[in-house]
Amino acid sequence: MNKRPSRQEILIVTGMSGAGRSTVANALEDLGWYVVDNLPLPMLKTLADMADRSGGALPRIVAVVDIRGRDLFADIQETVEDLRGGATVRVVFLDATDDILVRRYESVRRPHPLQAEGSLLDGIRLERERLQELRASADVVIDTSRYNVHDLSTATRELFSDEDTPGLQLSLQSFGFKYGVPTDVDLMVDMRFLPNPFWEPELRALTGVDPEVKDFVLSREGAAEFLEHYVAALQPVLAGYQRENKRHVSLAVGCTGGKHRSVAMARELADRIAALPGVNVSLRHRDLGRE
Repeated sequence: MNKRPSRQEILIVTGMSGAGRSTVANALEDLGWYVVDNLPLPMLKTLADMADRSGGALPRIVAVVDIRGRDLFADIQETVEDLRGGATVRVVFLDATDDILVRRYESVRRPHPLQAEGSLLDGIRLERERLQELRASADVVIDTSRYNVHDLSTATRELFSDEDTPGLQLSLQSFGFKYGVPTDVDLMVDMRFLPNPFWEPELRALTGVDPEVKDFVLSREGAAEFLEHYVAALQPVLAGYQRENKRHVSLAVGCTGGKHRSVAMARELADRIAALPGVNVSLRHRDLGRE
């Protein structure tokens, strides 16, 4: 049985049309959140008040809001601040690149809600312009460009399945720069200052999960110093996030291909950060296995 939170919790799930709001909402509903789709924000305060008087029957609410609300976003900041007077409120913004959004709309053969007489891309660009400020102020930004439906559901569960666990939820991922920089992270570090195991014939076919590669990466000059100083520098940052009630933070560790250095270092960072008080860590390797 889920432990009842001390304060009402509200997630406002929003973002670009076609970025996966329905998938995220379904995953959250499976986790026990009460989900309301396309609810006008002025009514959210009423729903939150009713839930607060329900004796804990609806401790966690998800409101899925989007551009269909038309004038909704002009008042969203004020609405969120008003709700925060009696609840823990976070805004989750879903995004994807324009070409991915076009591909998704074309696959379902539906017009964009802001397309009007223009092209599909015109509608996407207009929506992105209107949501720019909201994206910048969101508590969690998820770029779904590389996710299919199953991947996005998994990512949502990783982010929110431990909501009853106190402290900060840190999502750590390794990646390869040659496949693109992740756009939905708070912090990023580059491991290309270390020698690349790819150029060692006996290590090329292995990955950072293998002990041989781990030992090679962590024994290089500068690796131990980086780990010591970076984790030390992270401690006041993570403590500050907790003071500011930021429940989720994401950290990306990159190297050229996302196979050797970033994987080994991400694993080591995950172990060390997980040892810090009040921090819970999840780890994934974005590009491991790619050619």
